[in-house]
Amino acid sequence: MNQHEFIQAALKEDVGPGDYSTLASIDEAAKGKAILKIKEYGILAGVNLAKEIFSFLESESIFTAYKNDGDRVSAGEIAFEVSAKIHTILKAERLALNCMQRMSGIATLTNEYVQLLSGYKTKVLDTRKTTPLFRAYEKQAVLIGGGQNHRMALYDMVMLKDNHIDFCGGITAAINKTNHYLRTNHLDLKIEVETRTLADVEEVLAVGNIHRIMLDNFTPEDAAKAVAMIDDRYETEASGGINKETIIAYAKAGVDFISVGAIIHHAVSMDLSLKAQLS
Repeated sequence: MNQHEFIQAALKEDVGPGDYSTLASIDEAAKGKAILKIKEYGILAGVNLAKEIFSFLESESIFTAYKNDGDRVSAGEIAFEVSAKIHTILKAERLALNCMQRMSGIATLTNEYVQLLSGYKTKVLDTRKTTPLFRAYEKQAVLIGGGQNHRMALYDMVMLKDNHIDFCGGITAAINKTNHYLRTNHLDLKIEVETRTLADVEEVLAVGNIHRIMLDNFTPEDAAKAVAMIDDRYETEASGGINKETIIAYAKAGVDFISVGAIIHHAVSMDLSLKAQLS
């Protein structure tokens, strides 16, 4: 779903056959101005998307950004000002706010994790634990917060997780079948394999022909042992319930990446509001 399709579908969900509150009380030709007020500290995200939402409804709307995606903001600051038909402003209000509040919350939480890893080589990754149809913007917010994206979806990277391995009959079979399938279908995709024990790591190393090894629910101590075993032959990723209290221990273990689903699904939306500016 591209941006135009997303905005169109989201507005259809919210406006439906009509914004009757506005239709009933505001003259259709009336024009107005509104400002986006920031009500708490954080990393701002979604400004560009908000601009596109207003433009989608009214191409001649005037959007003036005072803050940009990625800016650190505080309560009392103004993110942007928009001048347009009042009908446009009121139709766009909730969608623009919902997107920006959600994206800013994700960017802010992501940045907290990123700051914890300052000085380590380890990078923070997101996961596919996202809101259906809003994934692209949630992952964009992760980038704005200084994190990195894991695969976007099921089609752009192979990840052989525990269920794939168990259903397939083991790690060796899963890796060999996957490489055969990719060659046969002329697909140039990276392969990541989830491991649950150090013995799993040994088996992956024996088979080879992969790109990254995930250490799922390893202790920091076992993660360090696995990193030593892998010895830079493949990328390493720690995953599984890692939080702000434990993330540094995994960075010290020497992994290349730490995937944290919580930076998206545990993020709290930033408090923002869109207010009319009356002359």
